[in-house]
Amino acid sequence: MKNVAIFCASSFPENAIYAEEAEKLGKMLALSGTGVVYGGTSTGLMDVVASAALRNGGKVTGVITEFLAGRKIVKHECTELITVETLSERKAKMLEISDGVIALPGGCGTLDELFEALTLIYFNLFKYPVGLLNTDGYYDLLTDFLKKSVAEKFMQPELMQKLIIASQVEELLNKMIIL
Repeated sequence: MKNVAIFCASSFPENAIYAEEAEKLGKMLALSGTGVVYGGTSTGLMDVVASAALRNGGKVTGVITEFLAGRKIVKHECTELITVETLSERKAKMLEISDGVIALPGGCGTLDELFEALTLIYFNLFKYPVGLLNTDGYYDLLTDFLKKSVAEKFMQPELMQKLIIASQVEELLNKMIIL
């Protein structure tokens, strides 16, 4: 895999395990030669992943909106920084230049990005692996919801099977065939 889009929180959670796993992910991607594509900010778990990748010699591409860039939270140390107008353009650009997705714990923005990738897979518009890092059981309720969606016939079982879920970074990267 050349580049993986990372979707995650732009905030710092209280539980340190999330930052520890984000750091491990950034480092392992860099060491495997896989570039990180992320939201381009210097805040939260996003910054943790990007900084770890950069510290370990990795390539990091930030994709940020003009609005967010104006808030002075841009990570200027990125290997490449791409500025777009809207959040929709940001998602599209991140997916366009990536050949895989990993969602770490996050909020509404992370879920939006994850579901965008899954929807594109459903319509055969994105053909790469999508991973969900379920650190400390963060996404247990979401995976239960998705299973319920399949059981109630609101979602195709094949789509659920394409979502790669793991609770540890190493396990997820191995399942996605990055390591």
